[in-house]
Amino acid sequence: MNFPLYIAKRYIFSSSKNNAINIINRIASMGIIVGAMALFIFLSVFSGLKVFTLSFSNDIDPDLKISRTLGKSFFISPLQEKQIKEIDGVVSYSKIIEERVLFIFNEKQEVTYLKGVDPNFSKVNAIQKKLFNGQWLKKDTYQVVVGYGIADKFSMGLLDFNNPLEVLVPKPGKGTIENPEEAFNKEVVIPVGIYAISEDLDSKYVFADLGLAQELLKYKPNQISGIEVKIKKDADENAIVNKLQNIFNNKITVKNRAQLNESLYKMLNTENIAVYLIFTLVIIIALFNLIGALIMMILDKKGNLRTLLNLGSEIKDLRKIFLLQGTLISIFGGIIGLTLGIIIILLQQHYELVMITPTLAYPVVFSIENVLIVLATIVSLGFIASLIASSRVSQKLLD
Repeated sequence: MNFPLYIAKRYIFSSSKNNAINIINRIASMGIIVGAMALFIFLSVFSGLKVFTLSFSNDIDPDLKISRTLGKSFFISPLQEKQIKEIDGVVSYSKIIEERVLFIFNEKQEVTYLKGVDPNFSKVNAIQKKLFNGQWLKKDTYQVVVGYGIADKFSMGLLDFNNPLEVLVPKPGKGTIENPEEAFNKEVVIPVGIYAISEDLDSKYVFADLGLAQELLKYKPNQISGIEVKIKKDADENAIVNKLQNIFNNKITVKNRAQLNESLYKMLNTENIAVYLIFTLVIIIALFNLIGALIMMILDKKGNLRTLLNLGSEIKDLRKIFLLQGTLISIFGGIIGLTLGIIIILLQQHYELVMITPTLAYPVVFSIENVLIVLATIVSLGFIASLIASSRVSQKLLD
């Protein structure tokens, strides 16, 4: 029989004659339970906030985006389009053109991105589901779909033929131009739809037909600035990227959603790490109670330890008793705290107990990863705290 483990379990489940030690043990256990529960809840909350924040960009960003490594545009041949379609894992793709242009409406001006898209864009992107008003644009027309932020700034409605929306694109070339009006390619476009995603994204793009964008920028029919690709959920992203690079002779850059929103991902990951470190510090402070409880237990059981020593036990075995006791308390406390935290998170997911607004529940995500992180944190820190406390057992103390 492993007698250190046997005695450690007896010390956990049996009460001491000293009532103060029992109270200290309960406080230490409660600290671990509450710490584990709080850490799991806040990790789940920030995971939910991360998913909620990224959902806005996911509505407007593709799975993969192809752009030219050098320069703004490139040419795509029918053979290359056929090769893209034949890639295993590619669901659909859309040719696009993006360029910063000037919009003028009722003497108001705004510089933002004009995004020319082809008819396949609706198969790659979920932007049509975010239409606040109106309809999506049709092929080979001068229709545009604007964001709610731009429509609000311009005080602009839909299908307003009396107040035209003008788009101006600088003409390519060198030298001075005497007449400023000759410096721009200009077209009058008709807003037919308004999309609403988030405050930042609602002012980022004005969507137009690919042909209109090519006409404004004086591009050729097979000249584009990028390709957006939708892939299957279980597809091998790296394999698809390598095949795309081969199709375009490694002259392109392929980015996924995380790379397209690198700063946003870094900010969210930094916040998640900061929250983890803060609550880990809280758990460390709570584990000082465990160290104190174990030291008090050592002093209370000094007579028993002396008897075990006289019966032939070694100091390392006596230390192991309290090392195991503290570790077991950490494991049991972590499991109980995790169980309570999981119950709270599942209740929030199903019954929306806490609301941000009357219609929006606080987002939370239950993940096994967070469970393992909390359990590993509690057990490892509990082991270190128990190791510190058990080191108090020495020959000098027992003598």
